[in-house]
Amino acid sequence: MQSNSPHPDMTWWRESRFGMFIHWGLYAIPAGEWNGKRIPFAAEWIMNRARIPVREYEKLAAQFNPVAFDADGIAGLARDAGMKYLVITSKHHDGFALFKSEASPYNVVDATPFKRDIIGELSAACDRQGIRFGVYYSQAQDWHHPDAAGNTWDWPDDSEKDFRRFLDELVYPQVDELLSNYGRMSVLWFDTPVKITEDQSRELLALVRAKQPECIVNSRLGPGGGREWGDFVSLRDNEIPSMPLEENGETCATLNSTWGYNKFDTTWKTPAQVARLMSDVAAKNANYLLNIGPDALGRVPEQSAQILREVGAWLQTNGEAIY
Repeated sequence: MQSNSPHPDMTWWRESRFGMFIHWGLYAIPAGEWNGKRIPFAAEWIMNRARIPVREYEKLAAQFNPVAFDADGIAGLARDAGMKYLVITSKHHDGFALFKSEASPYNVVDATPFKRDIIGELSAACDRQGIRFGVYYSQAQDWHHPDAAGNTWDWPDDSEKDFRRFLDELVYPQVDELLSNYGRMSVLWFDTPVKITEDQSRELLALVRAKQPECIVNSRLGPGGGREWGDFVSLRDNEIPSMPLEENGETCATLNSTWGYNKFDTTWKTPAQVARLMSDVAAKNANYLLNIGPDALGRVPEQSAQILREVGAWLQTNGEAIY
């Protein structure tokens, strides 16, 4: 962190160059469709775009039973693709947590028939496969909590919201759990820092530094998501820098047009396109964090897996140019 904290050792991260992003949650069940109607925009935003009331959306938890989820299979796919680190959505904007949380029962262990801690299983699998593990956490936008940013259909009156209460009740306790219960956390990836103040962001960063000083944080932590907030700059989604970056940077990117699983989205990039984009990003001094979106059963779409396997084969020959 430039001005807000000591900078951790970024060596492993700079040398990694290629990572796996995973967007997964309850939104994999509707998969881009609600009440028989296709909902445009990213699949993980379906609650927002269709303005689904909390009491309706949270019923999806009772249906979430991803019996095909294979943590070792996913970590192994990342390894075979030449990826060196992995970041998964521990809690996206819909407020549902993929880990056991004492701060809220709205989580995969307490609210679903699956009753398994996905973050715990994937963290252990990454450790076995030699992949650095990290989590995405939506620290400001949470459509399930009445005091958070984002839900204007259930709670339209901002003047009645106590954002500080949301942080104290949910965000700080859950971030503490993620940093305390899952071994080494290599990356904490924050997003959409709306409504959060500079002081609140510094408190969150201080919690990360106190619990795991070597954990790397991205720039979407604080107000505006600017470079002053992170150990590395999160570029815009799918952005390819026009010029080489002077600071550490990362492009997060999709394999098709969405992040969460969308059964209608078939706009897959080819392995050759991925290789070219990754090469371009690496040449601009940035990492490439490439996303997969498992379906409601926990399966990685075969198109995603095949693309990544072919990219991994390409890296077997050309990896020195990337890493």
